Amino acid sequence: MKVPFLDLRAQHADIGSEVLAAIGRVVERADFILGEEVRQFEEEFARYCGVRYAVGTDSGVSALELTLRGYGVGPGDEVIVPAHTFIATASAVSFTGARPVLVDIDPWTFGLDPKRVEAALTSRTRVILPVHLYGHPVDLDPLLEIAQRHDLLVVEDACQAHGARYKGRRVGAWGVAGCFSFYPAKNLGAYGDGGVVVTDDAELAERLRMLRNYGQQEKYRHIFLGYNRRLDTLHAAILRVKLRHLDQWNEARRRIAVIYDEGLRGTVVRSPKVASNVEHVYHLYVVRTPARDALREHLAARGVATGLHYPIPIHLQEAYRDLGHRLGNFPEAERAAAEGLSLPIYPEMTRAQAEYAIEAIRVFS
Repeated sequence: MKVPFLDLRAQHADIGSEVLAAIGRVVERADFILGEEVRQFEEEFARYCGVRYAVGTDSGVSALELTLRGYGVGPGDEVIVPAHTFIATASAVSFTGARPVLVDIDPWTFGLDPKRVEAALTSRTRVILPVHLYGHPVDLDPLLEIAQRHDLLVVEDACQAHGARYKGRRVGAWGVAGCFSFYPAKNLGAYGDGGVVVTDDAELAERLRMLRNYGQQEKYRHIFLGYNRRLDTLHAAILRVKLRHLDQWNEARRRIAVIYDEGLRGTVVRSPKVASNVEHVYHLYVVRTPARDALREHLAARGVATGLHYPIPIHLQEAYRDLGHRLGNFPEAERAAAEGLSLPIYPEMTRAQAEYAIEAIRVFS
């Protein structure tokens, strides 16, 4: 049996007729830039997240960067970022001219460790930027309390957590803003790059609409210098179709996760832990083992594809050598990078495929 890491063709086979009809509507109207489907998707996604506004962008990293810029974050400022995440979280900070201040992670949930955040604060800190990594919500209450006490902003990086809940409320709706990516492999993915910012802040939403569109308040009236960071109408149309399926797809991911949880007990790997007050959406199912690389080769030989997220922590990336960190500075992030192995998980995955992957791991054990 072959078990792909992800199968987007299977997803398209299920919803292809809906998607093609949506694309056809855009082509017929020819409103390819900030068209009607963008407006409708923004309204629907805001409602889904339980907030007042959503502003589409061309990517998740643009959503993060423009949100920071929208709050005036720039040179001389600092933003708290987890040491274990995709580099886009930190680079969005750097693009504004601010400095990402790395903090180690909780070893179980992979999120920012609140106990370490306060020690990293300085007079220059403006924002705490937690990441709901792999689809598991960060423990937000302690971070929000720290932010309130120090007059800081909390901007959520929810790029991997579409539909996830913390204490019954969708992620993205807890901080001053939440940022999502619609990279095709995400739980809610476009047919290319895309992103969105959700917020209850009317002033931020208005500023973001201008920032993404050359700083225009209306056509040819530019209030400030902005960017071309718009969500394409075609992608918005596709996302409207997919949004109707998102909760069902997330539930399917949770069913596969339960199969993994039960089948992997007693093996060489440690399955992900889920906090009692969250609803995980399993963008990724990441197990941990010191024998990660050997296990990955073993699974590949048996037709089971896997992924690595993320094998080099931010502080050890050449691009961030100027931060002055070295090996050993963030031990939990380094262990997660060395031990984490992402197993296949996607809504169309069958029980037989999951059980085949489990058996291959048991043979290795």
